[in-house]
Amino acid sequence: MTRRITRRSVLAGAASLIAAPALAQTSWPERNVRIVVPYPAGGSTDVLSRILGEHFKERFGQTFVIENRPGAGGNIGIDALCKAAPDGYTMGAATVGNFSINQYLYPRMPYDAEKDFIAASLTWELPNVALVSTQHCPAKTMAEFIAWAKARENGVVYGSPGVGTTPHLSGALFMTRTGVKGQHVPFRGAAQTIPAMLSGDVTFALDNLASYVSTIESGALRALAVTSPQRWPSMPNVPTMAEAGLSDFVVTSWAGFVFPAGTPRPIIDKVANAMREIAADKAVQDRFLIAGARCLSSTPEEAAAFAAKERTMWKEMVRISGAKLEG
Repeated sequence: MTRRITRRSVLAGAASLIAAPALAQTSWPERNVRIVVPYPAGGSTDVLSRILGEHFKERFGQTFVIENRPGAGGNIGIDALCKAAPDGYTMGAATVGNFSINQYLYPRMPYDAEKDFIAASLTWELPNVALVSTQHCPAKTMAEFIAWAKARENGVVYGSPGVGTTPHLSGALFMTRTGVKGQHVPFRGAAQTIPAMLSGDVTFALDNLASYVSTIESGALRALAVTSPQRWPSMPNVPTMAEAGLSDFVVTSWAGFVFPAGTPRPIIDKVANAMREIAADKAVQDRFLIAGARCLSSTPEEAAAFAAKERTMWKEMVRISGAKLEG
């Protein structure tokens, strides 16, 4: 009897040791959570992460603190995320570049995008938009622009927020697919690209819609097409690339909330469930659309599968562009 009681006590003690971490995980978060944004303050990743951080605070009762860690195409911030303790108190706002592009741009990566972090959920996507200056280009449709550009002896100059970004790679693909002669000029962001387009130094851009909404609405720039699979809700009169004559040209910038590998699954699931509820809120979707984006949600498995599918496309687009980066 004594032996039986002792064995039962030992088993009960072991069970309590197993249950303790599980209990801690299900009570997450018990303090502030850090969201590493691997890009500068004021950009679309920063702005949209802050919107979601507000909603996470409402749902969980803890502050989700944005920490901007820019540099090397987002690699510096995501590397810091991967090296953080996998306890759920450091998460990251990883973009398509961190998931599916940078490994083909940089000869040396500080992290493995398939092993060193795990996505809890996709968070948003935004299309690129084909743009020309109304002052310097007469084209009102994509077909007119292609004809106009091909008739120019030196072709066109297209801008982007940097080598290896989705606008740069989209622009390179566009030039290859249409046969237009194009010279790429990288800028630090839309704040520099827009003045260059308005002055006529840059002829064309296939840049993130979120950065150009106000300039398009002012009439200074003309949107010829969007790269989303359907027309964008806030710009219903702008055709898709397929409608404009370029099939198989669906290119979106997207992101997801990620955690260091080894973060307990109950925490991952809590974030995925929160994103599902947030993305279902019409007020949130309306706020994202104003910013030029669409709020998303997914399971961790769906996010991983989507990133893997995108890698095939972006690897080819990097090859077409010839882009290579150090850092």
